[in-house]
Amino acid sequence: MTGSPELRAALEAAAAAASVIRECYARTLEVRLKADATPVTEADVRAEAAIRAVLGAHFPGYAFVGEETGRHGTGDALWLVDPIDGTKAFVRGYPMFSTQIALMKNERLVLGVSSAPLYGELAWAERGAGAWLNGRPLAVSAIDSLEAAALSTGNLRTLAAGPGWAKLGAVVARLSRIRGYGDFLHYHLLAGGKIDAVVESDVNILDIAALVSIVEEAGGRFTDLAGRAIGLASTSVLATNAHLHPALSAALA
Repeated sequence: MTGSPELRAALEAAAAAASVIRECYARTLEVRLKADATPVTEADVRAEAAIRAVLGAHFPGYAFVGEETGRHGTGDALWLVDPIDGTKAFVRGYPMFSTQIALMKNERLVLGVSSAPLYGELAWAERGAGAWLNGRPLAVSAIDSLEAAALSTGNLRTLAAGPGWAKLGAVVARLSRIRGYGDFLHYHLLAGGKIDAVVESDVNILDIAALVSIVEEAGGRFTDLAGRAIGLASTSVLATNAHLHPALSAALA
């Protein structure tokens, strides 16, 4: 494939993580709880180490933020990595988890790799070079009305506890379909034109950074629920095929 040296390094790192994940998936692993009560396994730790080793070998001057080991280094070029986004799925033995690798330069996300090795999908994108899934180009849908749209939701705990819940309910009443594909999958589906929007209220930047570039390079829009650009402090998502963004943003504001 073509692409920048950084994209090629991110894909190499994702492949290294996939090897670790496949080897660990077939056997019982000890599960520990982190301070935030989320699970972590040997696979998470080893996969992050494999990713960091590859990226560090190619770009030793770039900073790195990993889900398991935190931040290493400083500078305007920053790798954002979640070695297994969906550890609970991994632990329970179903394939709805992925490796997320993104690169941010000067506070702008410039590329993303989303690798779901057990599900069989590898998506990637780089600014100005389009978005791809298993080697084929991605493009969002042309749906431009809520009544014809399919919306997928992820974690909605915060939204459910506040006034936004009633607003989402009013939107749901107008939609063609409501689903909850979650994690990497609904962003892959959105970028591929299979669904038309995604809403989440409780995310971490490491969960979504890679997917921002993939959705946007496929022609979509990706903001938080308040319409702000995604940054390191973002915790919510409104991602759409772009056509629906104004209507959904206004309805959920």
